[in-house]
Formats: sequence, structure tokens, C-alpha cells
Amino acid sequence: MFFLQSLNISGSGLTAQRFRMDVISENIANQDTTRTENGGPYRRKMVVLSSAPNNFKNKLIKSISDYEAGGVEVSDIIEDETEFKLVYNPQHPDADENGYVNMPNVDTLKETVDMMEAYRAYQANITALNTTKQMALKALEIGR
Repeated sequence: MFFLQSLNISGSGLTAQRFRMDVISENIANQDTTRTENGGPYRRKMVVLSSAPNNFKNKLIKSISDYEAGGVEVSDIIEDETEFKLVYNPQHPDADENGYVNMPNVDTLKETVDMMEAYRAYQANITALNTTKQMALKALEIGR
């Protein structure tokens, strides 16, 4: 039972970090987008992760053992409310009367660091998953 739960926890971490990397990629891809459907420049998006909710399965596991089932899930995607960058470019179609363009609040360096962090967390979950798999295989070898 604990073996399968540890696989589920690692799997939820893999899914959450992969989604986070997708959102970061979207931010980088839209770092020069000055016009969106909402009217205005693109706003940087951030993923909020939280522990998995206490659903029936988790409560059942808690009731029959002292082990509390866990995992992670994407609870929200929020937009960064920092101000847009003003860039002087009077030839740009979205320039105001003074020649300034509101550029997205996406910082490539910050996105790169976030991507590296998400990638490292993804790697850690793969390592945990592989370790659990190896332990299960060793346990099966004992039974021979």
C-alpha cells in the first residue's frame, strides 16, 4: 500500500513540475507580446502548487495507518501584478503619444532560474520514482 502511494506522490510531483515548465515556456515565448486578447501586454503567469486535498482515498489511508497520504497539485495560476516595462520605440504600433510601449513584465533571467528549479524538482521526483521501483524489484528477488 505504501509502495503504491509513494509512486503516486512522485507521479503527482512529475505532473506538477511538468505543468510549471510549460507555463514558464509560455512566459518566455510571450516576452515580446504587446497585444493580447485582454487588450494590453502579456502578463507573466506563475503556478501555485499545494499539497493534494484530503479526499476519501487519503482519509481512508490515514484511518487504517499512521501514514498520511500526500502529493502535490496545481492549485492556481496567477498573473504577476508587477508593472510593465516602458520601452521607448515611437515606430511601434502600440506606442503611446510619447513614443513609449508597455512591454510584458517577463524577465528572461527570472524565467530561466524558475525553469532550472522546476527541472531540478522534476529530476528529484524521477530519482524517487526509480528508487522506489528498485526497492520493489529487490523485495521481489528476496521471495525467490
